[in-house]
Amino acid sequence: MRTRRKPDWLKMRPPSGQRFTDIKSTLRDRNLNTVCEEANCPNLGECWSGRDGPGTATFMLMGDRCSRGCNFCDVQTGGMEALDPDEPANVAEAVAEIGLDYVVLTSVDRDDLPDQGASHFAETIREIKRRDPGILVEVLIPDFQGEPEHVRKIIDAEPDVIAHNIETVERLQWPVRDRRAGYEQSLSVLQQVTDESDIHTKTSIMLGLGEYHHEVYQTLSDLREADVDIVTFGQYLQPSRTHLDVFEYVHPDVFETWRRVAEDELDFLYCASGPMVRSSYKAGELFVDALLREGSSVEEARQAARAAAGQ
Repeated sequence: MRTRRKPDWLKMRPPSGQRFTDIKSTLRDRNLNTVCEEANCPNLGECWSGRDGPGTATFMLMGDRCSRGCNFCDVQTGGMEALDPDEPANVAEAVAEIGLDYVVLTSVDRDDLPDQGASHFAETIREIKRRDPGILVEVLIPDFQGEPEHVRKIIDAEPDVIAHNIETVERLQWPVRDRRAGYEQSLSVLQQVTDESDIHTKTSIMLGLGEYHHEVYQTLSDLREADVDIVTFGQYLQPSRTHLDVFEYVHPDVFETWRRVAEDELDFLYCASGPMVRSSYKAGELFVDALLREGSSVEEARQAARAAAGQ
């Protein structure tokens, strides 16, 4: 039965602590944006406060206004400004000041720019790596309208993980996503990364939008066909009354079932799955860190990530 009231498992911890304050101050001093704030991420308090480890933040490049209007997203649409040429250096400086050894970068869509901002994105990756080659960089990229030369600019900058979110099942791409996005277009971006590099690939799926189980399974199968390595599942939460309604609050047991299907049946390297999981999720970062930096086996990296996330 469908429920409209938020269940107990969706309780959030409010932001607090010195670590949270320090990160916020560093970001404001350099006029930087984070998707954590712009998208009202429910994990902001946990990640920034650094529970059981160092704090983390996902930097959002190219401004705080998007050229697209997806109906699940709280980032504002329209009114984009010119790119800040100092942003790549400012992000790299903030990373050093915060003391991160694993960095997540994402961006708004910038369909208004000649290469949709791919060069700016790539320069930020290079700036971070130039200062400290030991830092692991994960990027969550737009689809760049499916243009291979733009995606290739990201690949050539050599991040450690390239993520692009398919967001939902094929039937619900509209009205969930902007009409310029698309299921096959997103799959093609992920497939290109696999075909042209050894970089790990990652994507995210929201549940609770009205999808059927067989559609979720088909999406997972299509993602594996594109050789995607890592997938995350999270609960869609309505940012405001003007956004899509929540169709269903999915029980944690269902998320655990999808985790087992992804890892045990379809052989994804890792699946983070739970109501509060988001595409830039600390457990996923810990898995990649253990796999790439520590040289752990896939199973060891899975266990380390779940232990650190309290799962």
